[in-house]
Amino acid sequence: MIGDTAGKLLTARGVDPFFIAWTRFALAAAVLLPFSGLTLRELPNLRDWRVLVRGTFITIGICCILTALRTEPIANVFGAFFVGPIVSYVLATLFMGEKPSRSRSMLLALGFLGVLLVVKPGFGASTGMVFALAAGGCYGAYLAMTRTVAGLYRLRFLLMSQLIVGSILLTPFGLTVSFPDFGQPIVVFIIASALSSALGNFLLVVASKSAEASLVAPLVYSQLFSATVAGLLVFEELPDGYAMLGLMLIAISGFGSLLSS
Repeated sequence: MIGDTAGKLLTARGVDPFFIAWTRFALAAAVLLPFSGLTLRELPNLRDWRVLVRGTFITIGICCILTALRTEPIANVFGAFFVGPIVSYVLATLFMGEKPSRSRSMLLALGFLGVLLVVKPGFGASTGMVFALAAGGCYGAYLAMTRTVAGLYRLRFLLMSQLIVGSILLTPFGLTVSFPDFGQPIVVFIIASALSSALGNFLLVVASKSAEASLVAPLVYSQLFSATVAGLLVFEELPDGYAMLGLMLIAISGFGSLLSS
């Protein structure tokens, strides 16, 4: 949440979302490379299609959520973003052989209802919310792909692989956008965005190695509370009544899934 709050502060200062995403991946890769233990023998693993697809999903997801944060309240963006655990749930069930319980299925259906209340499809849903939904879809696919490779490679390699893939994919965009005026706040926000995002994704990889994707997915619901608080304290934004009800349903769905596991 720290990373996305910093990202929204950067977009509010006119920094292009693709530039923010590029610096997030590239800076984190540069800082963490000496501690990654990456060896020449591991480099061919970067050609594994699952590693490449996983890195592509998280890269597109980060770009989409930063684009959404440019125009939408941070709590609403994360409400729409939480279509991701539902996508992960469906993929884990269809393609990974996982069998979540009926109670968890009902709770995720409740979460989907909450997402609809936040997004309000057909009732003036904005372009920003469409990007938030796209970010959630990519994140759900990323969660599922993380589960498929978490037992095959070192955790630090998986983290470095997504940072390397993201850096390479975004370099053409990062170098062609208008560069911001690098004042002190801009530099601080860029560093906070990059390092906090890298740490969060590493912790997710650790969790995914020992638990099912359909169980890990709801853990990200805890970000709803921090997103609402950040929106209120940092940006003076508060979701409307329908969106607040949707966020409550999403939170109930996520934590209920954990209790029922």
